[in-house]
Amino acid sequence: MMKAFRSDIRRYKAYEKRSALIHLLTQRGLWAIFQYRVANSIYTSKIPTIIKKPLLVVISIWRIFIEIITGISIPHSCCIGKGLYIGHAGNIIFNGQSKLGDYCNISQGVTIGVSGRLDKRGVPIIGSNVYLAANAVVVGKIVVGDRSVVGANSVVVRDVDSGTTVMGVPALKISDNNSDEYILPVE
Repeated sequence: MMKAFRSDIRRYKAYEKRSALIHLLTQRGLWAIFQYRVANSIYTSKIPTIIKKPLLVVISIWRIFIEIITGISIPHSCCIGKGLYIGHAGNIIFNGQSKLGDYCNISQGVTIGVSGRLDKRGVPIIGSNVYLAANAVVVGKIVVGDRSVVGANSVVVRDVDSGTTVMGVPALKISDNNSDEYILPVE
């Protein structure tokens, strides 16, 4: 947990050259990520059920509090890689079965959720180094490839090839530009 969270903090420091303490005190996205990292470590631990269940109740109450003050909902059951960066808090919703790779950037208003019918119903798998721009909606049993970009106000309901940019409603490939210029390298 702490290794992944240190990677999250390094991502914040890459964007703004301030101390980790200042980021911890001022970045609501980091508050939500910290709450998720703690909750997920308990959820995935091998703690006996008699201890784990009460802890998960407490963690769920803590998540609701963080969700109220940040506008970011990240359930403990998500699977999120290291180095997550949430640039602006507000109206960010992750489905409890969401899967994100390493070093993703999430902007305000992003929804990652369930959609589809019958065997197409499910939650997206989002690769590494993916940039989801403001108010993007990514739903359904799809895969968003590594180093891809989802443009602002887009609705993604189909697979996204790695290293491409999609945009629109429904989102369509608009270029072969990848996320390299959006995702800052970690020092």
